Amino acid sequence: MLGCTVVAHAALSQLSPDKTLPSPKVVISEPYLFPINPGSQNALTGTMGELRSTHLHTGIDIRTNNMTGLPVRATQRGYINRVIVGTYGYGHAIFIKHPDGNESVYGHLDRFNGKLGQFILKKQYEKKSFDIDLELKPDQFPINKGDTIAFSGNTGGSAGPHLHFEIRDNDNHALNPLDFKFTEINDVLAPVIQKIALRTMNEGARINHQFGRKEYVPYKNGNDYYLAQPVLATGKIGIELLAYDRTDFSGFRCGINEIEIRIDSQRVFIQKIDKVSFEKNRQIASIVDYEVLKTRGVRFNKLYREDGNQMTFYQPLTDHGFVYVTDKKRQVEIRLTDSYGNTSRLHLTLEPQGEEKNTTTFHSLLSTRQSVEENILKLTVPCGQREITFFEKGTAQQKNPTYVRGGEAVYLLNMFNSIPDSAQTCGGMIRFNVQDAIPSGIRYTYYSDWAILRFTPESLYDTLYLEQSKRVVNEQTIYSLGNALNPLRTEINVTLKPSDEKSSSRLSVYRNTGRYYEYLGGRWDNGAIQFKTKELGDFVLMADSVAPLVHRIRCNSQSAWFRIMDNLSGIDSFQATINGEWLLMKYDYKTGILQSEKLDNSKLLQGDFELKVTDRSGNERVYRQRIL
Repeated sequence: MLGCTVVAHAALSQLSPDKTLPSPKVVISEPYLFPINPGSQNALTGTMGELRSTHLHTGIDIRTNNMTGLPVRATQRGYINRVIVGTYGYGHAIFIKHPDGNESVYGHLDRFNGKLGQFILKKQYEKKSFDIDLELKPDQFPINKGDTIAFSGNTGGSAGPHLHFEIRDNDNHALNPLDFKFTEINDVLAPVIQKIALRTMNEGARINHQFGRKEYVPYKNGNDYYLAQPVLATGKIGIELLAYDRTDFSGFRCGINEIEIRIDSQRVFIQKIDKVSFEKNRQIASIVDYEVLKTRGVRFNKLYREDGNQMTFYQPLTDHGFVYVTDKKRQVEIRLTDSYGNTSRLHLTLEPQGEEKNTTTFHSLLSTRQSVEENILKLTVPCGQREITFFEKGTAQQKNPTYVRGGEAVYLLNMFNSIPDSAQTCGGMIRFNVQDAIPSGIRYTYYSDWAILRFTPESLYDTLYLEQSKRVVNEQTIYSLGNALNPLRTEINVTLKPSDEKSSSRLSVYRNTGRYYEYLGGRWDNGAIQFKTKELGDFVLMADSVAPLVHRIRCNSQSAWFRIMDNLSGIDSFQATINGEWLLMKYDYKTGILQSEKLDNSKLLQGDFELKVTDRSGNERVYRQRIL
């Protein structure tokens, strides 16, 4: 019997700008049940496609009123085909396969119900592991729609009690659960637009006579938003949007289901997140302004598609979504539509800029600044309109300012053509630290005196202009490998060859984020340490010689509770025994709490109890107690 099927829309590239984008249709012959309090009003804390810091959200988050222990119901009949008990991610999770080929997922559970819970507990004792991932056969745990399969919780990477609920198709793509028309969720509220940003996308582009990025705050009239005045622009412009959706009975900010851009009434861009590939789901830098995310913690949605973007849920119809401003005004309308059809619109005008008269006043208090934006090296100096000299591999080249504004001269160099070593300015010699241009899409190895970086064809979104240096701060050597604001698509392999430190198995690699040290580990070989990293930035070598802290909360014949923590490298493993027999300890990394769970609740914990906790650097702490 068929359940729900999703009819995919045609490729956007085949649509003419005047045709309406067909929405995916959910054909329901056997309705799905809402998994929390079915038949009653519910509320959400997160929606499908919401932009997170490291990934796209692949389901909906259902409120449980900040409580754990609410019954979780099976949304449709089928069988449990997978169960996860994990420290991170989904935490405790159930996967149910349905007759229509879809699969439902229930994450951050507190505990499993009935025979399933007992089965999982036995498996944990068999494997002597808290974390398990079990694949089950169709006849082991058949499920009827509405069965209580578990109870809601706050396990794994949850920031508070709720149920994470997904529906996946037969190809393991996440579908939008709200397309299944659950009546328990109401939404009559249109998306909210906070800011719009315009970005110059090539050397000749300008916004208000400047190269770079500019943010604007619109004013609101009903569900329509406007900028107070036209924006002067020229050339290739990219649009970014900061916005969120709202649902009834919830104060949480959710994601936008569909965004489109119309230029002079012609559709040029559509992003419709109704299906998410888990293979590409963590490529968040394709979608957001990564530099703004990392520096300010806000998520501007790019409304254009760059070459490194592999996402398939949207395709621009014209010019990859970029706006080209030449000799006439461009009327821009941005439409935001949520899963319930509520729509907001942002209206703005891009007006061709005339020539601006350069100002040449020298400002001694201004500073020299340099940055790399896309493939453009931007150098800003307080020299007024003045020629300066750039040097590249011993060759000198004079260059006039690209433009002058406010007494500052701006020089733009296309790094596809030239990567200078330094420049002689009115303020002295400026050195550029770009060591190499690493192309994307190929296997590439970069060598220096003290570092080797190995890139795969999937490592980069776009060409990486690699910066490299090392310095000593407070007697600690800091190895700078690239700019942390340049994203990696997948991890790279790095080898460090320190010359001023003794190689030691006690030294491990940490990435210095500015707020904390992220343990990366590494393996020593012939005086060099090899490691992998998903992010560029500053790296240090440090030794963690302090064993984890083990704090006893209670340890008696009924149960054993402890709080564990580590000062640097982090907890790697823990193991408890009673009279030499393995004892399950449930772990919540958010609180550091370890809690015992007996296989047989009728038996008391009596005899010699031992708890071993080991950090990632191999330091071990042992707690022993005789329980009477």
